[in-house]
Amino acid sequence: MASPTTTADAAIPEKKGADDNYLTHDKGFASWAFTLDHKRIGVMYLASILTAFALGGLFALLVRTELWSPGETIMKHDTYNQMFTLHGAIMVFLVIIPGIPAGLGNIILPLQLGAKDVAFPKMNLASYYLWIIGCVFMLISLFTNAVDTGWTFYAPYSTTTQTNVIPAAFGAFILGFSSIFTGLNFIVTIHKLRPPGMTFFRMPLYVWALYSTALIQVLATPVIGITLAMMMVERVFGLGIFDPALGGDPVLFQHFFWFYSHPAVYIMIVPAFGVVSEIIPVFSRKRLFGYQFIAISSLAIAFLGFLVWGHHMFTSGQSVLAGTIFSAITFLIAIPTAIKIFNWVSTMYKGRIHLDTPMLYALAFLWVFTIGGLTGVFLAVMGVDIHLHDTYFVVAHFHYVMMGGAITAFLGGLHYWFPKAFGRMYNEKTGRIGAIIVFVGLNLTFFPQFILGSRGMPRRYYNYLPEFQGLHQLSTIGAFILGIGFLLTAISLGRALKNGKKAPNNPWGAVTLEWLTTSPPPYYNFHTPPPVTAGPYDGYENLEYDEKVGGYVAKKA
Repeated sequence: MASPTTTADAAIPEKKGADDNYLTHDKGFASWAFTLDHKRIGVMYLASILTAFALGGLFALLVRTELWSPGETIMKHDTYNQMFTLHGAIMVFLVIIPGIPAGLGNIILPLQLGAKDVAFPKMNLASYYLWIIGCVFMLISLFTNAVDTGWTFYAPYSTTTQTNVIPAAFGAFILGFSSIFTGLNFIVTIHKLRPPGMTFFRMPLYVWALYSTALIQVLATPVIGITLAMMMVERVFGLGIFDPALGGDPVLFQHFFWFYSHPAVYIMIVPAFGVVSEIIPVFSRKRLFGYQFIAISSLAIAFLGFLVWGHHMFTSGQSVLAGTIFSAITFLIAIPTAIKIFNWVSTMYKGRIHLDTPMLYALAFLWVFTIGGLTGVFLAVMGVDIHLHDTYFVVAHFHYVMMGGAITAFLGGLHYWFPKAFGRMYNEKTGRIGAIIVFVGLNLTFFPQFILGSRGMPRRYYNYLPEFQGLHQLSTIGAFILGIGFLLTAISLGRALKNGKKAPNNPWGAVTLEWLTTSPPPYYNFHTPPPVTAGPYDGYENLEYDEKVGGYVAKKA
């Protein structure tokens, strides 16, 4: 890899002098609203996604508060159904799917490739505005007869309920186009804009993760778009596609939905793998173990993810043979995931581990995602899944993977690249406290739900037997602790944006190309693409910490 400290000729001092960067290059609303700069588009994505995250989190707290005791606590059953539907739809479609690829990826991907921008800047801006339009349609139902179908929009309920299904479904339809645009852009960018010497097996693993994710986005997203379009047509015109009362087949909807939605799980989690693969070697001060295996395993997960949708449908009446095949492939997909975890742990072995905030999130990810993955094995066994299907065990498993995996990694990546993106350092002590509170709250929220599910507590139920109250209350307390952790993290990063000390070019001692630029990066990133002469995680031995700079520089000869 190019030297991680040659920043003088890497950054472009554009017309306004050496202090010019992408944040100050132009000013005014129009300079942001019509920007083609990938970094500004990424910042707008981040701001929008974090706003949606706060809204989805608020709905989650309302749901958990209602479940504090049996019967009505703070809302009626219809409102409860609407709250958990909006929580799920916002978190899945507006936060987790675009969070790491569109938010962090837009800022970091071209920098890691030594490129000036993505391949199609106008398409990039269009993808953001499609996200905004989709968000508006989904939130229409927040104020007008909110949708209550659950985030899956299962037919025939979604075609017969009197709530506002069409705006929410049309919003998800538009968000699919945003996802496809981002995926196409990233694929072309990775193929065409790599710098001299950067072969595929010299790319950072975050780039590999975004590449694998982009392939899934482009291939799988049209399926959910077509499915939602058919559901809307059936609802408006009464065609018999999914509704058995009209001659349709509701199981067909499940096949279409999960053919997209299980690959969508990997749209959410594979970018998280990439983030963790960047953080662990940096804070272990050690070359990544098994680089090629981790890279190829991302493609293996992307491929196998298209073949396992039927394990969501063991109770739908599919044949025993089909269930057996889906079960076997589900076990198989655990192998490339286990390869990653083994290699991350091996990287840390005998490393000089620094427990900075990003590393705490990476370690939390290893813990909670492993629990989420292992509990998925239970659900892949047909005989066990029959008893656990549609219980709180599934809720816990899903949240350990999505909240514990995708969101934890997102926060780790946000803290890792925050100094580079915004040129400011956050308070490390506050960041660590926030990470610990999030970890404690997450486990206290969702671990009791494994016990609830194994004892027979159905998911999505407004009411429950008194015997489940203690575990529900533990889960609710954990949810509020989790909310406090997120709030503390938001305050910490907000204060850093306003008052944080200036970030050095390379505060962590990383060796990938984004750390060659100034912090924050210049408008055009690089004068010319920096040549790559080694692997993406080589060169830690050539760095030393400089107290005056406050970051890492090349060792003196």
